[in-house]
Amino acid sequence: MNERSEYRFGAPLQMMQPTSENVLFAYMGAQGLYTPAAMIALTMRRYMHETGATSDDFANYSIAARRHAATNPNAFFYGKPITREDYLNSRLIADPLRLLDCCQESDGGVAVVVVSAERARSLRQKPVLIRGAAQGSPRGTMGLGAYYKPDIVPRDECAAAARQIYETAGLGPKDIQVAILYDHFGPTVLPSLEAYGFCEYGEAKDFIKGGNIEIGGTLPVNTHGGQLGEAYIHGMNGVAEAVRQLRGTAVNQVEGVHNVLVTAGSGVPTSAAILKDPSIRVFDRLSPYSG
Repeated sequence: MNERSEYRFGAPLQMMQPTSENVLFAYMGAQGLYTPAAMIALTMRRYMHETGATSDDFANYSIAARRHAATNPNAFFYGKPITREDYLNSRLIADPLRLLDCCQESDGGVAVVVVSAERARSLRQKPVLIRGAAQGSPRGTMGLGAYYKPDIVPRDECAAAARQIYETAGLGPKDIQVAILYDHFGPTVLPSLEAYGFCEYGEAKDFIKGGNIEIGGTLPVNTHGGQLGEAYIHGMNGVAEAVRQLRGTAVNQVEGVHNVLVTAGSGVPTSAAILKDPSIRVFDRLSPYSG
């Protein structure tokens, strides 16, 4: 991807090709919604209204992501943690999103090689198995502009993927040791945590406090720094981090990792996968998910 040096993905929408998707974006642009940040901002303001979450709560995720990035030599923000004051003093981009809620545009690449499990076991690298994969696109979902659903918070598509993936994998949220959650905008991690069953609706603001999503917490999230802190490669760098965690080669390694959830974006039709350590025997329906 060459987002920094070539195509500016986050730039205001203009000179769009006449596709059905771009007709929707043209309509939203007429209302002043020119960027992904502006489109997601509306949904997160609704989330704040419904749950009581505040900018101070959103700061907890950004601080955690940058703390992980600060110890990752491959991260754009290596050696650059932030404080709560840094976050709250960063300028507003689209209320309630601040500069330190938004991922940077990056140049970079990720390669993923997928082979049969049998073939993988004969290769030099420790294999990582795909325990389950799912896609989610509930009724009324549109790319970044699903404002006519009963619930516009970016969560329904994640919940749809969650139901499928836990059933397919025979696992539940309590079986996940590390979560790689798509963080194009940091605050969207909160409804994602709820949708994937790690906490109840409205409880993510409390779940992420006190280092709970950092190394040593009950659910380390985006241990590479995420797209907020490492790089924005449309989530593919999150897949790479999930593999490293399961191989035991991550810079910010979590102990005892058997299953890692890795997700695609929210606010759009989404997808998710659970990757696992093949040396750990997993019984079907170990922890059924009823969310």
